[in-house]
Amino acid sequence: MDIWEKMYLKAKEQYQPHEVSPFIYAHHVVCALESENGEIYTGFCIESCSGVLDLCAERVAALNMYMQSQQTIVKRMIAFRDRPPYGGGSGMPCGACREFFMQLNEKNQDMEIMVDFDTRETVTLKELLPLWWGEERYQNGNQ
Repeated sequence: MDIWEKMYLKAKEQYQPHEVSPFIYAHHVVCALESENGEIYTGFCIESCSGVLDLCAERVAALNMYMQSQQTIVKRMIAFRDRPPYGGGSGMPCGACREFFMQLNEKNQDMEIMVDFDTRETVTLKELLPLWWGEERYQNGNQ
């Protein structure tokens, strides 16, 4: 079993779509992250009637990683609904999640994001955000 299958199975455990209340829907998007030290963290999406209250599975997984270990670097990520990513943009993090990972740690630009589970095609966060606005701030902060 390779790391992607291990991450898929961990995330799949979280896939239990249901209504929490007449306003909140949860567990319909799931995610697994592999941290820099090889640990796997999971998260699930929580959506409400008001978009600003929503929490994406990717950010929940990253927050779980940080809360449990204070790590901020992600090596790999897989996110999906009822089946693993199958290409065509499935499994891609939203813009807010992309931005969050870039701001969390500059090394996250190298994280691999699963595009197609069957072929093991991946893309890096830097490929999704090639001219990220915050690079200069990282460079100035590291001097």
